[in-house]
Amino acid sequence: MRRISLYNLSWFFCFLCLLTAAACQKRPPPRAPSPSASRSSDATRDRQAGPMPTVTLTASPNTIARGEQTTLSWTATNTMSLLINSGIGNVADSGSLVVSPRESTTYTATATGSRGEATSSTRVTVMPRSARALITSTDLDNLQRAVEEGKIQPLFFEYDKAGITAGGERVLKENARWFKQFRDTTIVIEGHCDERGTEEYNLALGDRRAQTAKAYLVQLGIDPARMETISFGEERPFAPGYDEAAYRLNRRAHFIVTR
Repeated sequence: MRRISLYNLSWFFCFLCLLTAAACQKRPPPRAPSPSASRSSDATRDRQAGPMPTVTLTASPNTIARGEQTTLSWTATNTMSLLINSGIGNVADSGSLVVSPRESTTYTATATGSRGEATSSTRVTVMPRSARALITSTDLDNLQRAVEEGKIQPLFFEYDKAGITAGGERVLKENARWFKQFRDTTIVIEGHCDERGTEEYNLALGDRRAQTAKAYLVQLGIDPARMETISFGEERPFAPGYDEAAYRLNRRAHFIVTR
């Protein structure tokens, strides 16, 4: 009886030692997640965060005189808020606003989204009204004064001709010198004829005379975009009368200046 108990007790201690040894063995390290699982997790976070915000801000026109107005226009995407500086404040994701800044101003739109911010800027230049008016009116007034004082002369032609004589070349060179000084103007070249010939013929001849004068001025460096031509034929005589003295003055290209 005692031998059987000791035998059982020895087997119990052996089993206990085996369990202790198994528990003391080092556990294996945890397995690292696979690359595909990591990428899937990143993509999930990106979808949850949303795309980056975008914003565009423009002004039309970009240059105004003091007291005039310009229109700001904007559009934004993926925003939680959209703010425009210079006292405008929070606005909708798209829209427009008429403003009249007293001085040159840079407007900046800031779009805030779940993934950060985006900005867009536009500058409106404000010119003093008096200064801009002075620049544009001076060119026109001075050139008009040159016409009235005879410094810009008409170009005369021979009978039934549209060619430029040596004297006509000197006239056009002097006129071109004045046109180059005051560039903020438009030059209208009128073609005229004396009363001899049919109305249709004289309209065509007047047009050739105006075109000839324009072509020569272009050769002298005058921008063709500044010049317009028109033919009046015999309709607007410069001098009354029915003799050669009157006819000679009516065969001409006449110069008018406008803005």
